[in-house]
Amino acid sequence: MRKLQNRAISVFVLTLLMGLSIGCSRHPSDEAIAKNIESKVAADPDTKDSQVNVAARDGKVTLSGKVRTPAAQQKVEQIAREEPGIASVDDQSTVDPAMEVAPAMAAAPPPLPVEKPKPQPIVVPAGTVLTIRTEQALSSKTSQAGQTFLATLAQPVSVEGRRALPTGATVRGRVVSAKSKGKIKGEGELTLTLRSISVGDHTYEIQTTPLSSTQKGKGKRTAATTGGGAAGGALIGGLAGGGKGAGIGALVGAGAGFIGGAVTGNKQIEIPAESALSFTLTEPLTLPPPNN
Repeated sequence: MRKLQNRAISVFVLTLLMGLSIGCSRHPSDEAIAKNIESKVAADPDTKDSQVNVAARDGKVTLSGKVRTPAAQQKVEQIAREEPGIASVDDQSTVDPAMEVAPAMAAAPPPLPVEKPKPQPIVVPAGTVLTIRTEQALSSKTSQAGQTFLATLAQPVSVEGRRALPTGATVRGRVVSAKSKGKIKGEGELTLTLRSISVGDHTYEIQTTPLSSTQKGKGKRTAATTGGGAAGGALIGGLAGGGKGAGIGALVGAGAGFIGGAVTGNKQIEIPAESALSFTLTEPLTLPPPNN
């Protein structure tokens, strides 16, 4: 009987020890506790942006690092306390308001590049005076209607402070009419107009008021702008017989609109080469923006 009791006691003690051993073997390690808490904090939508470090020792959990809000801090501590196998939780984390701005900045799209305003075309208005210098001689006796003549722009043209037409730009004109004066009666007549101007590699058609000069009998000469303007006379080009270049520099001022030519011995109208003449635009001229 006594032996049976001793055997029963031994079995009970052995069973108890085995239970304790199994219980200890099932208790999670500190490393496993820390990893489980970190995983749950990273998966929770309220705490996933937190920068929390989890340390566990002998079942005691210590939290450190930064969280965005006090609510997130409380949620992290709650997750730690609900972890099986812990003995206590020491929350040393801090709330960092700057972390709440960072995600918003990261999610914001990059600013769009600021587009520079497109350069606008240059419009030379109607009424602008173009002063040119002829490259060839013109005459009521030798020139013919429809004949083209070449010239260069003698003075630059600017619009609102922007250079539009440079000095030296090639200009093409046309003889509208040329009539030689008779020895006894009749009038000498020479009418010119401009047709185009070239700037760089581009040529632009232009329209100007025709300039007309008429030589009447008895040596009287009149000059007028056929498109309008007061009648009058002015010697603009070189003097007949004075040679090429004589009289250069007598440029027509703004608003003038007359052809001037010297009267030869037979009363013809002569415009020597390198004469300076002024024409007025009747239609605006549109030029592309600079550097185009």
